[in-house]
Amino acid sequence: MKYTELQDKTLEELNKLLKDKKVELFENRMKLRTMQLQDSSVIRKIKKNIARIKTAISIKG
Repeated sequence: MKYTELQDKTLEELNKLLKDKKVELFENRMKLRTMQLQDSSVIRKIKKNIARIKTAISIKG
């Protein structure tokens, strides 16, 4: 996900997307702890996406 994709979304869409990404991060962390996650770099990618979403929210709101 790139920042330019987030610029077109509304504030409500960004907040919903942020909530979804946080849930996804939680689920992947639990998979990592129970040794079910194959690729641990997924967590880093999700965290970066969360940061991009938060940046877009702060600029719009």
